[in-house]
Amino acid sequence: MKPERPLVAERPLARHSAALLRPAPDAAELLPILARAGEQLARKLRLALAPVHGGEAATVECSKPAELAAGTFAPPGLVAISLLGAIADGQPMLSMVEGETVLRLLDRAFGGPGEAPSPLPRELPLSAELMVQRIDMLVGPALAAVLCLEGPIRVLRRAATMADLAAVPENTALAVLTFSIREGARPAWTLRLGFPMNALADLTGATRSAAKPVHAAAPASPLDPPFAEMPLCVRAVLVDIPLPLATLSALEVGQVLAVPVARSVPLRIGEALVGHGSVGAVDDRVALQLTQLA
Repeated sequence: MKPERPLVAERPLARHSAALLRPAPDAAELLPILARAGEQLARKLRLALAPVHGGEAATVECSKPAELAAGTFAPPGLVAISLLGAIADGQPMLSMVEGETVLRLLDRAFGGPGEAPSPLPRELPLSAELMVQRIDMLVGPALAAVLCLEGPIRVLRRAATMADLAAVPENTALAVLTFSIREGARPAWTLRLGFPMNALADLTGATRSAAKPVHAAAPASPLDPPFAEMPLCVRAVLVDIPLPLATLSALEVGQVLAVPVARSVPLRIGEALVGHGSVGAVDDRVALQLTQLA
């Protein structure tokens, strides 16, 4: 149907003030958050990667986050690059391990001394691909725990170059964490993790809704209901004297015990001290005159 005249909005469209909108966090705010997450991840990886080191814990150090283009995320040569993603969050992440490292770990897994062949093959064999998969499976839970991601992290695909991976354009800005992992006197190896800068706010939780501030409630008045009618057991401790067990066991009817009543008698509610008072009499009844409040 063709209208006879141009459509006009019934009322003006809403325009949101920029002052009321929370600006997106920039790299200066996000990189320190990622640095702290990297330090926590390094501590978790120390034990998480023990299975690829024969059960021995390694020393793991994390570098400060670096900003790299996706095209330079992996060095030239034999490498294994994995595209990772959390099932619920859906934000992409990259993982890279050098091929020589994978072959050394593979040689140890088969009982060897942990040496890589020389020269290196042009492609990783299938057994090495399984080792890369094992590393990703060990890193995934620790990474998800540090970033508080919902759901486990899975490997979406794997390739030997960024071009073959076809995950992000080569000019995409990445925040990169590099982990140096060393077991005993063996040569250190490198694990590199990359996070797209445009997804870093979501991955680090910087854009997640903050918890509502908790306002301190004003203290309740004892004169207001329901507290005003609440009964409390108040005790005036007239005397508290220690007696040996032998004296107690020899007590007889008619025996007189010297009971020194203190000038100031404590007044308690449960174990809480309310105040002190002096003992007197009112209308032939023992009374307590308050002399001090706690």
